[in-house]
Formats: sequence, C-alpha cells, structure tokens
Amino acid sequence: MRSSAYAEWAVVRRARLRIAVITGAIITLLITVVGGVADTVMTHAQNDQVWRELRYGAARGDLSSPPVCTWLYAPGVTPLANAPAGFPVRADVDEVRRTQDAVERSVRRHGTVYLVSTRARADGTVVQAVFDLRYQLADRRNLWFALGVAEAVGLVAAAVTGLVLGRLSVAPLAEALTRQRRFVTDASHELRTPVTQVYTRAQLLARQATAEELPAPHREGLARLVGSAGRLGEVLDDLLLSASLARGPASPAERRPVDLVALARSVVAEETDRTRDAGLTVSVEGPSQSLFVDGIESALRRAVGELLSNAISHTPADGRIEVALARSGAMVALTVADTGSGFEPAEADRLFERFHRGGDGGRYGLGLALLREVVTSHRGTVAATGHPGRGARFTIRLPECAAPPARTPPTAAPEPAVEAGHP
Repeated sequence: MRSSAYAEWAVVRRARLRIAVITGAIITLLITVVGGVADTVMTHAQNDQVWRELRYGAARGDLSSPPVCTWLYAPGVTPLANAPAGFPVRADVDEVRRTQDAVERSVRRHGTVYLVSTRARADGTVVQAVFDLRYQLADRRNLWFALGVAEAVGLVAAAVTGLVLGRLSVAPLAEALTRQRRFVTDASHELRTPVTQVYTRAQLLARQATAEELPAPHREGLARLVGSAGRLGEVLDDLLLSASLARGPASPAERRPVDLVALARSVVAEETDRTRDAGLTVSVEGPSQSLFVDGIESALRRAVGELLSNAISHTPADGRIEVALARSGAMVALTVADTGSGFEPAEADRLFERFHRGGDGGRYGLGLALLREVVTSHRGTVAATGHPGRGARFTIRLPECAAPPARTPPTAAPEPAVEAGHP
C-alpha cells in the first residue's frame, strides 16, 4: 500500500464519489429502462390501433367522411381540402391493382410520419388510407421530455443521496485513518524523549568504554546499541513528519521560498564525515544562481538528506555520488545519482512503499516513502531509475517560485541631540 497520507484520503474521497456515481447510475438506468419500456408499449399500442383503423377505413370506410387525421383516396373521389400533398402513393395503388394484395408502408413527409394502407375492396375498388401520426409522435416526445425531467430530478436526488450514503458508509474508514494518525503522532511524541535519553546514554557509555579500554566485545556491543538507538530515533522522526504531513498542506504562513541549490550543498556538507569514512566521492553540480521552490525548509532538507543517505548506504567504497540541480521548464529538478548496487527496473515504484525490501535484500524502511509524501505535499514528483550493479538515479521535481524580496536593513534611528549643560 502506498504510503502517502494524501493518497489514503484521496481513496476516501474517491469512495464517497464512487458511491454517489453508482447511485446516480442506478437511478439513471432505472429511469431509462422504465422510459424504454413505456415508449415501446406506447408505440406498439398506438401503431396497432392506427393500423386497425386504417385497414378498416381502406376496406369499409366511408370515402366521403373519413375519421380524423385520416384521408381516403379512391378513383372518382375528391380528396378533402386538408389532404397532405404527395398522396396517394401511385406505386402502391398500381401494385394492388395488379396483384390484389394489400400494401402497407410508412412515409416520412412534411416533418411527420404517415402510415399508408392500400387494398382492394370487394367490389374491386382500390382504396388507399393515409393516417397522420403527428399527434402520436408528439405524445412520444412528451413522454421522453417527462422522463428527461424525471431523470434530472433523479440525478439531483441521487447525488444528494449518494453523498449522504457515501459519507455515512465511508465515515468508519475516515475515522479509522484519523485515529491511526493520531495514535502514530501520540506514540511518537511519547517515545521520542526516552529514546533520545537512551541514545545519549548509550553514546556516553560507548565513549567511557573506549576511554577505559574495555574489551573489544563490550565496545562493539555498545557501538551497535548506539546505532540501533539512533535508527529508532530516525524512525520516530519519520513517523512524526509523516503524521504532520497527513494533517494536510501547510498553511501559507508555514511556507516560504527555499533555495534548493544552497540547501543541497548544505546537506552534502553535513554528510562529509560519513562519505569520507565510507570512501565515497560526492560532487554537487548546479547553477551559480539560486533556484527557489515554495515549501517548508525542514521537510525539504529531510527529503534531500534521505536521497543522499540512501545513495551512501547503497554505494560501495571508492564509489561516486553526483548531486545535480537544474531548471526544467517551470520546475526545479534535483537528481542524486550513484554508482552503487542499483535495483531491478520493475521495482522502481515499489521503492517508495513503506518498509519495502528490495530484491537484493536491502530494506528501505520509511525514508523513501516519507520522501514521496514530502515531495507530493509540495506539489512535486519523484522518480527512480536504475539497473542491478549499475547504480541508481533519483530525481525530484518541484515547482519553481519567485525569489523572496530582498530585505532592506533597518536604518538606525538618529540619536537625540544632547545639549551641553552649564555649570
């Protein structure tokens, strides 16, 4: 599971949205199905009724007085004054005269649909009955309009219902996440002081053991104790920072322009002793001018420090680590490349999971996971590339911001004039 707290809360928000969408989709589907069934039933019933009336009118209807919306055409009969143009359909009349079989069809003209039934009567007269479907079509359009209104109302109701149901159903998950973060914060705070005391005491004992020249096993055991206590303190620091990031983006008052070039050089300088003891060569390449990003300096320092520490841990003696900074469009890119053990390309994304254990058995703990949380909270990205035995390259990209305004040194207030007194 990804470590980003924002990703966890994004899952909660997506779950709520998904419930609302599913509820709306179900209501939409129900209304569409009901509308389709209603339209099918209405269309079938109307067409059956109209065809029955047309067939009766063509076979037996009064040629001089047809029903409403119906016109009857026959030889020697004058069509009504309101008869639509283009009728009768001569081809159908000629076919019925030739075959004596009824012919029925629908014809689209004048912006409407006409049903046409042509048949021969018992006396041999060929009669064509035409019916105008405009009112039936209007009824169908009104039906779909009503369904559209019902759909709109249903979607609004679905959205409200979905949000309410989503909030109620996802509330336990959100509460669990909140309690988890609160527990991590409280536990880390409570453990920080005793762990610091243990670390300090272990350092004192280690120095005393060295000064008093105690046996090597004692000194080595105390050195391991110091290292374990130090790593435990780092884990607690990671948990505290992760919990602080989980509370949401920092307020504008907590953020300020940070010179990433100066910060990177400072982090490298702080690791000088460690890199020298490990026999590593570290170089920093960057522009002469500053590159500013908007953020929290302590968190960014921890992120850059984690990249450098990770490179030091995975690079053997006589290896090389390069820290490079450059402007990339509207972003500032910071890259840490090493000549260390590298990793499988397929594990690039998994490196940022909490306590991920790589294929080489190396355990990455919270560091890289926390690094991604820091970068994500600063609206940036982090990517890793590498190959086994050919080193690794980690790149952070953060949005560049304007340099902070230059501070004007305060002018000293003029000292008040002192008048010389007379004795």
